[in-house]
Formats: sequence, structure tokens, C-alpha cells
Amino acid sequence: MSETFPFHISITPEDAGQRLDQFLAARLESISRARVQEMIAHAQVLVNDAPAKPSLKLRGGERIAVLGESHPAPLKAIAEDIPLHIVYEDDDLAVIDKPAGMMVHAGAGASDHARNRGTLVNALLHHMASLSKVSGDLRPGIVHRLDKETSGLILVAKNDEAHRKLSAQFAARAVKKKYVALVHGWVKKDSGTLAQSISRDPVRRMKMTTRLAGGRTALTHYRVSRRLDTKYGKFTLLDVKIDTGRTHQIRVHVSALGHPVVGDTTYGAPKQARGKNAVIALPRNFLHAAELEFQHPRTGALIVLQSELPAELREFLRRIEE
Repeated sequence: MSETFPFHISITPEDAGQRLDQFLAARLESISRARVQEMIAHAQVLVNDAPAKPSLKLRGGERIAVLGESHPAPLKAIAEDIPLHIVYEDDDLAVIDKPAGMMVHAGAGASDHARNRGTLVNALLHHMASLSKVSGDLRPGIVHRLDKETSGLILVAKNDEAHRKLSAQFAARAVKKKYVALVHGWVKKDSGTLAQSISRDPVRRMKMTTRLAGGRTALTHYRVSRRLDTKYGKFTLLDVKIDTGRTHQIRVHVSALGHPVVGDTTYGAPKQARGKNAVIALPRNFLHAAELEFQHPRTGALIVLQSELPAELREFLRRIEE
């Protein structure tokens, strides 16, 4: 049904029992329920001349005034004084050693008061005078990503030209990235390539999967660094290189191999590693972006950077090898 704002609706006894947002979403066929909820939140919907909640149960007899659609200001990242470990910086780019637990940027649906706090982008806005705008107001400077619980090197562009040239290197698979991962169990082969395509899980939308046909191509190369037989069980320390940068790529691939990353309960790792008389837990994923190699977008010079394992991962290794 198409309406001209503002307009009024009288609730009949037949409408009683419905939630306010459900009723309006059905009545306003061209407007989604999420949009209706935004309208209610911005006081564009009044019930008996007063603001109401989306969950309000209609009883019949109410007068609803729909004043118009809400037009919230687009979200922008907010500068925050958060410490950063800057490994390399010049006028065109910076490379940051990101800690585990820090999101790279807020999600598109995040609010100024919730998930849009404490991100790498917020820290970058405080520390750097300029960042590229290619990726929009929520992701200034961001050329690629690391998962929240993955630590290590991440590349940031300070201007649009550098961003486009760096993005082209990623697209051409010219950027070399090496990770260190500790996985459960002993990986059989000393080295190998994992090439299953990756798709979004249709049921758990925050997860990725290798079990569906028609996913995006993904290539992960691994080499066994050490096999550990400990009182907490068996583990394999891997050096991993990826040609593609799919969401959760390493985590999904090694889990599909039967050896999930330690700490990665999303993809099958136990919350605790248990031996006969010993238990140990890691409150993050044992996955670290340890090396990054690329050509400088202005000079063409080869930039090679490294990051050592953070203290909590070194300590975890020490403890399991005791």
C-alpha cells in the first residue's frame, strides 16, 4: 500500500494482538520491518500522540500517526586515542601490528554507542592526519582485513591513489602474507595446499563453510614448523601462506582438514585443551599475521615487514611445552 506522509491509521479490533512494527511493516508494503523500526525509534510514529516501542502490542482502538520516514545520518567512524603499534609509516601508507581482540572497523549496522568503538579505524583517525576514502566513512584507509581475534600486520592506505594501487596488488595476488597458526592434532603431511572454495554458511551467517558448491576460490599453503606432543594433547605449529584473502580463510580451511586453530571455538576447537590430568585454555585464536611483503605504491620498492608472536602466544607455547 502506498501512502503520502503524514497519515493516520485507526486500529480495529481485528488488528489487536499484533506488534506495532509487524502491523506497520504489513501495512506499508514498500518499507521493510527494519526501516519501520528505525521510523519508530526516531519518533516518526506516534501511538495516541505519544512515541512508542516497536514491541508495543496493539489492543484495538489506538490512533497511529505516521509522520514520515526516518533519515538517520550515515555512520562515520569516530577518532579515539587508542595506542597503536606502528611498524612502518610514510606519506602514502602505514603498517600496523594489530592486537587480538580489536576489530578492524565497525559493521555497517553498528551504532555510535556500541560496536563503533575501540576499532583499528578509530585509532587510525586519531593518529593519522589523512586516510584514503575509497572504502567509505566507516572504513577509511582499510585495504584488507584481519579477523578480530587474529593479531599481526595490516596495511593501511593514507590516500586514494595508494589505496587503488595496493588494492590492485591484492587483486593480482602480488602481496605475500605469511601467518603462524597452532592447530589441534598432528597434521599428517609436512606441507600441502588447501583449495576448497569458501561460501557463507546459509544457517549460521557469521560463519563460512567449504561444504557448499559454487563458493569463492581460496588457496591456502601450509608447512609444518613443529609437531608438539604435550600433556594437553597433540598440536601442530604451521607456517601458512595465502594467495587469496577470503573471510576466515585459514580458519575454515584448517578446520575442514580436521585441525582447527587453537582457541577458535567458532570452527570446532574445544574451549579447553585437555590432557590426562591437565587443562589449558587460550582466550583468543592462535593465528598471527607474521610477515607482509608488497611493492610500495609510489616508488615500487619492495617492502618486507615482520612481526614476532605476541607475548600471550609465546606464553601459551611455553606452557604446553613444559
